[in-house]
Amino acid sequence: MANSNSNSTSGSAGESAGQSQGSEKSFLASAQETVAGAVDATVQAVKDHPVAAAAVAAGAAAAVGGAVYAATQLGGEKEPASKK
Repeated sequence: MANSNSNSTSGSAGESAGQSQGSEKSFLASAQETVAGAVDATVQAVKDHPVAAAAVAAGAAAAVGGAVYAATQLGGEKEPASKK
């Protein structure tokens, strides 16, 4: 009798694992579709408004460059160059 009880328990655990894998696959498929849709929308927006897209890209590059410059200046471990 103990065997039949343990078999039913392991059977339901196996079913739960199968359901979990199925939901993970559906989640990944859904995420992939969402990303693909976002990429398509971005490509279409760039085609429709190339000047605006270039301005956004330049602004993003300036922001990243400014952040990198600020991070190097905050290091503070370098001694200032001596004036001769």
